[in-house]
Amino acid sequence: MTSFGRDVYDDVIVGGGHNGLVAAAYLARAGRSVLVLERLGNTGGAALSTRPFTGVDARLSRYSYLVSLLPAKIVRELGLNFAVRGRTVSSYTPVERDGRAGGLLVGGDEARTRESFTRLTGSQREYESWRAFYGRTRRLAGKVFPTLTEPLPTRAELRARIDDEATWRMLFEEPIGRAVEEHFADDLVRGVVLTDALIGTFADAHDPSLAQNRCFLYHVIGGGTGDWDVPVGGMGALTDALAAAARAAGAEIATGREVIRIDTDGRAPAEVTFRTATGEGRVVARTVLVNASPRTLAELLGEEAPSPAAEGAQLKVNMLLQRLPRLRDTSVDPREAFGGTFHVAEGYAELARAYAEAVTGELPSVPPSEIYCHSLTDPSILGPELVAQGYQTLTLFGLHTPARLFEKDNQGAREVLLAGTLAQLDAHLAEPITDCLAFDADDRPCIEAKTPLDLERELRLPGGHIFHRDLSWPYADGDGHGGAPSGAGRWGVETPYANVLLCGAGAVRGGGVSGVPGHNAAMAVLGH
Repeated sequence: MTSFGRDVYDDVIVGGGHNGLVAAAYLARAGRSVLVLERLGNTGGAALSTRPFTGVDARLSRYSYLVSLLPAKIVRELGLNFAVRGRTVSSYTPVERDGRAGGLLVGGDEARTRESFTRLTGSQREYESWRAFYGRTRRLAGKVFPTLTEPLPTRAELRARIDDEATWRMLFEEPIGRAVEEHFADDLVRGVVLTDALIGTFADAHDPSLAQNRCFLYHVIGGGTGDWDVPVGGMGALTDALAAAARAAGAEIATGREVIRIDTDGRAPAEVTFRTATGEGRVVARTVLVNASPRTLAELLGEEAPSPAAEGAQLKVNMLLQRLPRLRDTSVDPREAFGGTFHVAEGYAELARAYAEAVTGELPSVPPSEIYCHSLTDPSILGPELVAQGYQTLTLFGLHTPARLFEKDNQGAREVLLAGTLAQLDAHLAEPITDCLAFDADDRPCIEAKTPLDLERELRLPGGHIFHRDLSWPYADGDGHGGAPSGAGRWGVETPYANVLLCGAGAVRGGGVSGVPGHNAAMAVLGH
């Protein structure tokens, strides 16, 4: 017996993260009986908002924080009360050259961006290369992004759809480092371009596996433009809207239920066993959709975990400031600099050095990171008093810090890395960032840091990998270099069991806050 509305459901969804909620909403709207089982006491997974600092009215997007890959069609079809807001500045990258503090500002308007490139590099060549390079990626985005919510194309079909052999070769066949070096001469500009290939991915610019290319692809195709926007109300506004849509359509959502086993032969209805604070329960499902990692899926089925093991490689830091810090580069307003993506120690050579050090088992001596300020674009995440007093949030994402570096002493390594990362930021500030931190109700500074091992413990991300495993190419035909395996099926969510689907970030075309795997799993169930 169960405490639910029925003992047998059309669909049981394991995990109440955003992808599971997307699937639940679509399936329930199709008239199917749907039950979502979530381990934690709340839905949202990594896409949630929370108040991490005691007694402080600041609701931060604690883990995932920007939106690009969420198709507008999902928002529209599910009738979500959710919106995003664009950032007027794309990025700012501080640098010291010839003893002078300066930087590269991308955004505002074309004339200002051109002038910033010229001042940094001494000519307009890099700017013209920038425009040409990102003109190519934008054209690619317009053709590739719509395919994410269509049946999985073959490699040949996607290549024909792109219809640009030079761009195909640049992104799908050759290491992205080659294109970066061919298009750009300035080390700082090269580094800014390369960062999109390294978010959540531990790889060198010339890695022959092209893992960095796959990461770069997903970062430049979002929305058909490559723009990264701020979720109004925080990331939790999305998952709250999804949960509301699923419930309104008739889906049941049960929190505090940790699924521990799935028993199925792939044909008869599956038995799903879950654990609660008081015991175990079971429910039968005609179809099971697993909004968790491929490793968790294997564990639930009693099978061997997929190889190689996933490994995250990022430092995640949340801060609340009493005010934005002043910059050494006085030509840029801090509100502009932090309103986009603020790059720190992300020159091309610095990124290569950080990777080389991490490969040998050392924390990067000059930790690279990037930062943005949600509250500049969307102050609604702060209470009225904080807004009136000028408080701001900062979110920092550090690169090239694989989980292996924290295995011996997670806390000690976290402290060392955080100190080193903030020191690199301070090098470009006119005052230490710690002087700007707010304090919580217990008089503690409002700053928290998460390593890959912290993310694994809190969110069950395998190895702390934010994509659950390395990203895949958005096509079928396994090619040994990240293409979907031959058994991926029509939608890229299928498993060897006909009644078990993978709808988490580890599905083909998964990763990021997109809802794509949830949508595609629902379409597979509905026979589309």
